Formats: sequence, C-alpha cells, structure tokens
Amino acid sequence: MNEVTKSIERVQAKIVIMAEDVSPPEILFHIPLLCEEKGIPYGYLTTKKELGNTARINVSASAIAIENVGTGNDGILNDVIKNLEEIKK
Repeated sequence: MNEVTKSIERVQAKIVIMAEDVSPPEILFHIPLLCEEKGIPYGYLTTKKELGNTARINVSASAIAIENVGTGNDGILNDVIKNLEEIKK
C-alpha cells in the first residue's frame, strides 16, 4: 500500500486497481480519494488473489499502481480507462 500511495502522490500511476476483499477495508479508504484528487483512474477486482495473478506477481495484492504499460500497450490502457469511466456513470 505504501508504494501505491507514493505512486499516486507523485502522479506516476497511470491507473490503480484495488481488491474488493481487503480486510480491514479501511486500508484502502484513502486510495480512491487520492486518485480522484490527482486525476488517476481506478477500479476494482474481486479478490486479492485475482489481482496478484492478473499483475503476474504470484502473491495476493491489496492494490497495484501501473506506472508503465510497455511499448505499444497505450491503446489497451486507454480502452480499460474508457470502460472504467463508462461503468462509473
């Protein structure tokens, strides 16, 4: 969580994804507020295990911040952000 928070505060994160099954949930309460303040899109996955597997870190994760999507993946990131915005409406 510390690294995700730092990434948001430094406006390095391009997107933040959090797990819905974090316990206690208060651990994540500040993340959406920071993201909105800094204009960083955010979303959720169902479980910490799913988030860790999706990020290919092979451990459960409460939240991740993606700072670099790699060459040629900007279009995919933009599609994900666009879909998140549609869901929030």
